[in-house]
Amino acid sequence: MEKLDSIIFYNIDKAIRAYRNYAQRQLKENGFNITIDQWLIIKAILENPEITQNEIGNLVFKDNASVTRIIELLVKSEFITREVHANDRRKTNLSVTKSGKEIIEKVQNLIENNRSVALENVSKSELEIMNSALLKISENCINTKINKTYPSAKSIKSARNKKSLLIKTTTQ
Repeated sequence: MEKLDSIIFYNIDKAIRAYRNYAQRQLKENGFNITIDQWLIIKAILENPEITQNEIGNLVFKDNASVTRIIELLVKSEFITREVHANDRRKTNLSVTKSGKEIIEKVQNLIENNRSVALENVSKSELEIMNSALLKISENCINTKINKTYPSAKSIKSARNKKSLLIKTTTQ
C-alpha cells in the first residue's frame, strides 16, 4: 500500500496548507490586520473592477457563503465598498477604498518575501516544470468528460504488471 507522502496530491495539499499557515502567521506577526483570503479578494476586485461575487468565488476557490462573509468583513474594515448596481438591484458593485489599496501595497513586500522563503532551494527549472505539470493536472481535471468510463481494478493491476515487465526487460 502506498504511503501518504508518496501521493503527489497529498504533497500538493500539504505544501499549500503549510504555505498558507506560514503566510498568515507572517501577516499577523508583522501587524497586518488582514487574512490571506481577504487579501486575495481585494486583489481580485482591484484586478477585475466589474467582477461579481460568483466570479470572485471561482477565482479564489471559495464558496458563495465564504465570499459573502469575507466581503462583509472587508466592508466593515473599510477596505472595500459595496453598492447596489444601478441597473440590476440583484447585483452589487464592489470597489476598493483608499485604505484597501494601501493595505495591498503595504502587504506586497511581505507577500513577496513569503514566496521567496517558501521557494528557497527550488531552482527556476524546477519551478517551470512544476508549474507546467500543475497546469496540465488542472486542465486534465477540468476537461475530463463527466461520463468517462473508468477502468476496473483488475485492468489497472494488469496494466501495472505490463509496465513493470516492460521496465524490467528494457533495463536488462
